[in-house]
Amino acid sequence: MPARIYKPARNAMQSGSAKTKHWVLEFVNESGREVDPLMGWTSSADTQTQVRLRFETKEAALEYAQDHGIEAVVSEPKIRKANIRKGGYGENFATSRRGAWTH
Repeated sequence: MPARIYKPARNAMQSGSAKTKHWVLEFVNESGREVDPLMGWTSSADTQTQVRLRFETKEAALEYAQDHGIEAVVSEPKIRKANIRKGGYGENFATSRRGAWTH
């Protein structure tokens, strides 16, 4: 069963970098999900998709996959741009602000 090794990106609702420091090994769903006609729930007979392993380094995740005979594909993380504005919300109201203050 193939697996994917990646470093998760931060959620759009996050301002910090929580849960983005570790590498994740996640199994790929081989069969499609089925819809229960009565309740409308989706289910799958593939229980491996529920497994999500975290590792400190990419090398540790690859070593685990090789030791257990798991075919793994590595997705490298995208590098974050360095144009992050310094300061917080309070900087908008600072007396030393140079830009025009608008509402």
